[in-house]
Amino acid sequence: MPGTSGQGQGGGRINTPPEGALRAVRSLVESQQTEQATQLYEDLGDAQRERLRREAAQRPVRERRGLVEVLRRARDFLGAAKLMEGDGEDATVADLYVQSGQYLEAAEAYLRAGEAERAAAAFERAGALERALEVYRRLGARESIAQCLVRLGRPFEAASLYRDLGQAHAEVEALGGVKPEDPRFVEAVLRMCTLLDVEGFTHRALAVLADAVSSSEEARADATLVKEKARLLRRMGMEAEAEAVLLRRAAATSTPVASGYRFLKAIPIFSELSLEDMKDLYRLARQVVVEPGDVLLEKGAPGTGLFVLMEGTVDVFSGPEQDARHLNTLGPGQYLGEISLVQDAPVSAHVRARTPVRALRIRRADFEHFLDTHEAAALRIYRLFTQNLAARVRALSS
Repeated sequence: MPGTSGQGQGGGRINTPPEGALRAVRSLVESQQTEQATQLYEDLGDAQRERLRREAAQRPVRERRGLVEVLRRARDFLGAAKLMEGDGEDATVADLYVQSGQYLEAAEAYLRAGEAERAAAAFERAGALERALEVYRRLGARESIAQCLVRLGRPFEAASLYRDLGQAHAEVEALGGVKPEDPRFVEAVLRMCTLLDVEGFTHRALAVLADAVSSSEEARADATLVKEKARLLRRMGMEAEAEAVLLRRAAATSTPVASGYRFLKAIPIFSELSLEDMKDLYRLARQVVVEPGDVLLEKGAPGTGLFVLMEGTVDVFSGPEQDARHLNTLGPGQYLGEISLVQDAPVSAHVRARTPVRALRIRRADFEHFLDTHEAAALRIYRLFTQNLAARVRALSS
């Protein structure tokens, strides 16, 4: 029949004019025929259901509760929540809003109900992250604050919280979200490398560092990241690779210097070597980079070979003590440890880098092999070494 709606208990239509829908539902609720009332409500059109809800909102609380149950059974959770607004049952209203997917309304209802944690979680689900953060701060829920900060794109702040909480893994994950354009990017990378290395994941730390320098020109040029890479390589026993990293950095940032070959050639004990012997000796030399404050030669330790300074300066002290006497300062072209090349004796002075130093190094073992395989050169070196030593003795005696 036109203008009717609803179904009876036997599945037939209930002849209910639109304006009588609320009356029919109310009648069924009052007679505790909740299931039939639910079926009738489900059978109404959208406009009729909206009208019914508006009219129901004007009814007394007791009657509205019966209608709320109908709406809940019909899965109209949003309509049920709105009917219950203002009845003092905010927690139930909030749950209904959650069921209807209205998380922002749910959060506000949870706040009214005094359930701040559930309110903050609902704010998060609604995407209202600043509101969620505000509630979490009031609660002092630091872990939730950190998670919220990550979602807000503030990973460095989140990492600081995780650090305070002692959650190294979460701190690393948060720091991984710091973008290359962030002014604290290098700081974040260095912190990640430290944490991973301490936890035994040095390989992963190197991978993080490699990704950082490939994604940012600033990071690629940063001296602290270069030093960190060298440190991690040394941790893995890769001394040669570490030295190569530092040398590339030194070559990229320094002004041109005189050839290491010319410095080596100028040392008195090598002054009579032939071109071929001199080239062979030079091929034994390895370039090393020493950071300010690092010790090149330790007094009393076995001599390890010759250092020829190409860049930077070193200070020579009478010993390793803080109050040791300062004996000399040496710079490019000067050399250290030549006596250890031909004599097995402890180092007689303590040498420390004053500035970044680049030097040629010839190890004693390599030099002994050179002498064994270059007989003529060995004779010339020993003769000149003896003459040089005698001249030093005379100078001290006079």
